[in-house]
Amino acid sequence: MVKLDPTLEPADVAALADAGLTAYHAVRKASTMLRPGHSVAVIGAGGLGHIGIQVLKALTAARVIVVDQSEQALALAREIGADDTVLAEGTESETVKQITGGAGAEVVLDFVGEGTALAAGAAMLKRAGSYFVIGYGGELRVQTIDIISAETNIIGNLVGTYNDLVELMALAAQGKVTLHTVKYPMSGFQQAFDDLNSGRVSGRAVLVPDA
Repeated sequence: MVKLDPTLEPADVAALADAGLTAYHAVRKASTMLRPGHSVAVIGAGGLGHIGIQVLKALTAARVIVVDQSEQALALAREIGADDTVLAEGTESETVKQITGGAGAEVVLDFVGEGTALAAGAAMLKRAGSYFVIGYGGELRVQTIDIISAETNIIGNLVGTYNDLVELMALAAQGKVTLHTVKYPMSGFQQAFDDLNSGRVSGRAVLVPDA
């Protein structure tokens, strides 16, 4: 159990115990590899990614580059602190390379983990960089010689710890992490599912008791 700060409403932070915890755990590990002047590419600015962006800004001085297929998601990313945003339309790896002066990002945080995101994420990584896999559902195919020659690190992530949650709630209480939610009454759960499936939810969907 984590005691909520009096300034926090349960419905506003409910998803931090799941999506937020997963994002925080990955970013906290990645933060030890990021220094001022470094770049980190975030793939996916949805339910997990928009939390990860805020945690990166709170814990590091790295340049945060956000990649997403949705202009709406990229607008939210800019609103919460992204330094650069890139529309994923097939040339995102090259664009990230251009932004980083041709070198690539020291860290890639992949909150999608499927489709074209995997190959694109690997391609935008700097030599000796670290690729954090958070989203899942796809298959990462990388030539072993490429991993060896570039000294690439591939790191998996699964949820987080109690201490991670305590620290995340502290950031939320300080106003450094705000969960963007769309609230639905319990009786409107089907609408919530429909909106999620059609990509109409910005951030996280939360069911609350009917009034």
